[in-house]
Amino acid sequence: MATMSLDNQLQKYWPLLGKEEKQSILTFIKSFVKIKDAPQPTNRISIEEYNKEGYEALERVKNGQFYTHEEVEEMSKEW
Repeated sequence: MATMSLDNQLQKYWPLLGKEEKQSILTFIKSFVKIKDAPQPTNRISIEEYNKEGYEALERVKNGQFYTHEEVEEMSKEW
């Protein structure tokens, strides 16, 4: 019943809107449909792989294989 009430309200107010207002609302509605229909990412990794990558990163840091904040700032100027 609540859905019909919303539909009825939309039908009641729609004719009162101007062309630009209708276009704006239609674009807004279409954005919701696109979001809902968009494919969800499927490239997730397992917790084991996540942990493995984390431990490998820690080892690189322990071995001095990293950039300082200042180094990254200098590198980013070339991007």
